[in-house]
Amino acid sequence: MEKLVQELKEKLRPKIRPISWAGDKLILLDQRLLPFETRYIEARTVAEVADAIREMKVRGAPAIGITAAFGMVIALIEKKPRSIDEALKVLEQAKNTLAKTRPTAVNLFWALDRMYNKAVESASKTASVNELLQDLEEEAKRIFEEELEAEIRMGIYGAEFLENGDTVLTICNAGGLATGTGIGTATAPIYIATALGKQVSVIAPETRPWQQGARLTVYELMQNGIRTTLIADTAVGLVMYKKLVNVVMVGADRILLDGHVFNKIGTLNEAVLAHEFGIPFYVLAPTSTIDTKSKVEEVKIEERDPDEVRTVRTSQGPVYVTVKDVPVFNPVFDVTPPKYVTGIITEKGVAIQPLHKNLRRLLNLT
Repeated sequence: MEKLVQELKEKLRPKIRPISWAGDKLILLDQRLLPFETRYIEARTVAEVADAIREMKVRGAPAIGITAAFGMVIALIEKKPRSIDEALKVLEQAKNTLAKTRPTAVNLFWALDRMYNKAVESASKTASVNELLQDLEEEAKRIFEEELEAEIRMGIYGAEFLENGDTVLTICNAGGLATGTGIGTATAPIYIATALGKQVSVIAPETRPWQQGARLTVYELMQNGIRTTLIADTAVGLVMYKKLVNVVMVGADRILLDGHVFNKIGTLNEAVLAHEFGIPFYVLAPTSTIDTKSKVEEVKIEERDPDEVRTVRTSQGPVYVTVKDVPVFNPVFDVTPPKYVTGIITEKGVAIQPLHKNLRRLLNLT
């Protein structure tokens, strides 16, 4: 496995780099503008990092985590604390600010906790703010590299479930744009299988209301040479009925230990339909996405601006398609119960049913 991971790390060179660290600033691909315009923005302050996450300039659970990790580094560069104690206060304030940006994606909180804990550890060993800054910068880079390797491992495990000629149904964007690495979670098996010589194609639902499937997944896959077909969200059932897909692979923003999966709204629809038609339904995510503490009723599902549903996004901006003051319910995520999930693919292996037992085994919690 290790040799294959390193070989694929060298071989896989996606054309899109959504997150780059430039020593004192983050360079982020503004995903709100894709596929009509490719524009990179710079984040030099914690407020700018928070805005990038909140306004979905950067999006996807792993990418949010990576961005937040570098946001903690930026906090020290921006505020220039003079002592270790002052630095820890700056980091605590930055952590609190960044934690408020998106409530559902667990990678955000995982990355912030990891960075702050690293700061506390470093602070116990040095009186130098510069050394603390260097340690945090290395930790953020390590989070990025670990994510890349995790996705390659997920891709290797997931590619075992793909045969030559298979078509994968996904949802939203769980590709490299959502993870910051250029490879992705749900798309990793597709890239790995292709690199290993298999012919694999994708059917991507548009994923209203932000149209991440139409704007991002289609764009990304086509840029990387993967045969892709776009469908309306409401065509998923017919596509399965006509046996046009062999497997469903989706990402996740949070996975509970009992197997409940929180992912983009519409994931539950795909899971139930796949269950009905006997199509395997796999969830791909790094183990950092697994929430080992929360119960399903405790997870807050983010709701966003009603105008996201009242409008459609175009190259000229949003255009209203309904009555401007109609009440709207706009949850960003839904919950897929464990019974509909064939397996959860992580960098540590695959958890199959019963998920409430095998996820614990995967994480060595039993």
